[in-house]
Amino acid sequence: MVVMLVFLGVAAVIAIKLIFSSIFLSGSAPTPAGDGLLPARGDIVDRNGVPLARTIMAWSIGLHPNKLVNDPMEVAQKLNQLMPEHSVADYFNMLRSKKNFIYLRRRATPELVAQANAIGEPAIALAQEPERLYPQTTLASHVLGWTDIDGRGVFGMEKVLNNRLLDPNLRGQPVQLSIDARVQAALEQELGAARDKFTAAAGSGIVMDVRTGEVLAMVSLPDFNPNDPGATDVGNLKNNMTQSVYELGSTFKAITLANGIESGVIKSMAQKYDATAPLQVGRFKIHDEEPAGRWLDIPEMFTKSSNIVTARIADELGQQRETAMFDKLGFSHPPEIELTGKVKPLWPRYWGRTTTMTVGFGHGIAVTPLNLAIAYCALTNGGIYRPATLYKIGPEHPLNPGRRVISESTSARMRQLLRLVVLPVADGTGKKADVPGFRLGGKTGTAEKAADGGYNKKLNVSTFAGVFPMDDPKYMVMMTLDGPHATADTYGWTTAAWVVGPAMGRMISRIGPLLGVIPDERHDVDESELLPLIWHPGVSKKLTGAAAAKHDKD
Repeated sequence: MVVMLVFLGVAAVIAIKLIFSSIFLSGSAPTPAGDGLLPARGDIVDRNGVPLARTIMAWSIGLHPNKLVNDPMEVAQKLNQLMPEHSVADYFNMLRSKKNFIYLRRRATPELVAQANAIGEPAIALAQEPERLYPQTTLASHVLGWTDIDGRGVFGMEKVLNNRLLDPNLRGQPVQLSIDARVQAALEQELGAARDKFTAAAGSGIVMDVRTGEVLAMVSLPDFNPNDPGATDVGNLKNNMTQSVYELGSTFKAITLANGIESGVIKSMAQKYDATAPLQVGRFKIHDEEPAGRWLDIPEMFTKSSNIVTARIADELGQQRETAMFDKLGFSHPPEIELTGKVKPLWPRYWGRTTTMTVGFGHGIAVTPLNLAIAYCALTNGGIYRPATLYKIGPEHPLNPGRRVISESTSARMRQLLRLVVLPVADGTGKKADVPGFRLGGKTGTAEKAADGGYNKKLNVSTFAGVFPMDDPKYMVMMTLDGPHATADTYGWTTAAWVVGPAMGRMISRIGPLLGVIPDERHDVDESELLPLIWHPGVSKKLTGAAAAKHDKD
């Protein structure tokens, strides 16, 4: 009888332990605040339905100190062996505390859960709860952002969409972004390869639909893994596209030219400006990187990226017309996009004559790369300014009607000029980015990096802003390297033409077919009016008859 009673007692203890374990394994551990599971969130997908952020059921390991059965020191030692992030003393104090529940590990692996269960202590709570997963890891990390330990968005579109993703009535309907995962991956790879090759401190890039403002890809380097944002350096969390401002150099010359054409300062493409010598303005001199030593017409000054001529045009425009155009293009406020934490461009404190001239070629004013990207869309899409958007345009998010900033004729002229910069026969600064058949047009920009109230003459910020196909503009692509270093194949140069141009060409050749742009060398922007104005031996070889005679005479 005694043996039977002992046997039944042991069996009862085992049964109770099994019941407790069964409850904890199948139940859900409450949060420390006692308010139940973490909130489940709806999914985020790209424009083609590829999952970018999902909610999965993940294991968690916790403690109910008030339900402890076994010796606390023995349990503490076993927990320390499995999860050494806490000492034996820490686990012992947790087990002896008066708290109702303590989390030990979230997103625990199934192997760790099985080992914790094998300890056989009912106070160890094993449960499944909703966890946020980013299946593409670092892809579009600065666009997506991440959620905190309580399952709420704290950065990126996770923050913007927080209420929408937590709405129980909409949780089954994923939010579709404008991002194309294929284009995003290509931009990250090409920009990353250029950054690594030239050991640049940082990089940023974007691909936009010039007609709608949709962002197909947005990259900021260095990036991070949103599955574990705490494991990265805090500086990597900064989105350089929207939270960093740079002097973007000669990319601003396109804006100055558009302004000059629109305002009537530039009346003809054959209009010539003196570039025979550096331009003296007060105690300053404005130089060209490669002096022409002669008068230049508009196509020549743009393809050769003349600071001197741009300064003269800006001087004719004057401060009022210059700042009015910047304001129209959105440079007076942070870039328009759904993301939070955006920064405002830095305008000069004093805007005298010298400032007006230097700002005309991108020196003395700092904007976010996204500010400039939006402006280039407006310059080439027919003259309509539209904010950037991270939502796929459709019934839920209709097209923004935008507002006109320049005329269609001025936009058409800018498409000609931008294409000319990349067209090899014109020998412009962007020729290294040309890919036959894709009709890329754009502008390079190189500026000394601002540092300690002045400029670091050894480091540049190098940018290429382009649009393709320029005869029927569809996509804007921009890449920026912050502080690139020269290599043997750049012959000591760190200008955008050398360090960003080739990467831009590779990028266009990769994403063009993905976006339905098929190489076609039979079509291009009609440059017959402008090519005769450019003095270059390669041009005259392409011309015949009267056009060739006129070119040689000029």
